[in-house]
Amino acid sequence: MRLKLDLHDIFNKGRDIDRALADIMDEAERTGAKTVEIIPGKGSGQLKKRVLRFLDRKDVKARYHRVEKDSKNFGRLFIHFRH
Repeated sequence: MRLKLDLHDIFNKGRDIDRALADIMDEAERTGAKTVEIIPGKGSGQLKKRVLRFLDRKDVKARYHRVEKDSKNFGRLFIHFRH
């Protein structure tokens, strides 16, 4: 099972971004999803950096296995879980 989060609609709303990321992590743990696809888009790269900073927080990092940057699409990340 794979979940998907597209951040295009909330790219300029800081609290909404953090809430959406936390919610998708909760949903992945609740449903047992192995992968979450996050789409921050290509833009200037600021949104992607914000997502990576969120994922690098100690409390968040403990919840997933690894982050994969899509080599073919700069505007996409995958978070892999071990449940």
